[in-house]
Amino acid sequence: MRRLAFAVLRRLFVVIPVLWAVVTVVFLLIHIIPGDPARNLVGENATEEQVQRVKQELGLDKPLARQYVDYWAGLARGDWGANPVTQQPVLSRVASRYPATIKLAIAAMLIATVFSIPLGVTAATHRGSWIDSLSMLVALLGISLPSFALGPLLVLVFSVQLGVTPVSGAGGWDHLILPAMTLGAALSAILTRMVRSSVLEELGEDYVRTARAKGLPERTVIYKHVLKNGLIPVVTILGLQFGVLLAGAIITELVFSWPGVGSLLVDSISERDYKLTQGCILVIAATYVLVNSATDIVYRFLDPRIKVD
Repeated sequence: MRRLAFAVLRRLFVVIPVLWAVVTVVFLLIHIIPGDPARNLVGENATEEQVQRVKQELGLDKPLARQYVDYWAGLARGDWGANPVTQQPVLSRVASRYPATIKLAIAAMLIATVFSIPLGVTAATHRGSWIDSLSMLVALLGISLPSFALGPLLVLVFSVQLGVTPVSGAGGWDHLILPAMTLGAALSAILTRMVRSSVLEELGEDYVRTARAKGLPERTVIYKHVLKNGLIPVVTILGLQFGVLLAGAIITELVFSWPGVGSLLVDSISERDYKLTQGCILVIAATYVLVNSATDIVYRFLDPRIKVD
């Protein structure tokens, strides 16, 4: 337990420089983009006095190094800035959208897991058969179809033709089905191939032959012994792909008008609200890094032979 706690602390110390690097890169990239963010915020018809006042409120009249220091000082105080026109704080806007994005990502991951594990196991246990070929074909389609194409296709079938799900927006669980299916399709395909590969590898191990020699039912051998050991690489993919889900949620949220951080990020970029852009990217990056670090810790519980450095 002490070693595990020490490993967790070490992972947290790794998170800090990574987040610092992300915020720094985003800060610099936003400030070198051509154009005047103050002018974009107040509009083209605003007077020069209004533009200068917005620049003072945003601190854009200060040297870049001073703006960088002030931004980090604000983060330390919990002050992520505010839109000078609407006076809406960045932190509250991001916080209001964050649960919707996490809800969508978790739903997509659950759908991908529920479909991929049985499909991958079935493909592995029927290797070389038409079932295996069909499973791999479904996985190939899931990888090949991008979310901006799969989303409208699902809307056309389930919303327009069948009328069983809403077209877009957020509300009850029925609003979540199509966005989660769209976002989780590629992950489901990746997991299916990974589960199939892991199960095939485990089926050749000595403990499987021993279990079968003892007369254990094939279902028990597969799901109690083989799948348990084969889940370790799958957990790896789940942890790494969670960040991909957050990034992919941007397109999915736009297609389905889902009120998450992804759509908010796109709006902030179009409005040149660079503080809001920084806040959205910081939240996404922090979630991605923390989930990956948690994945490393989970290894310890799945397989004691794996050392958490």
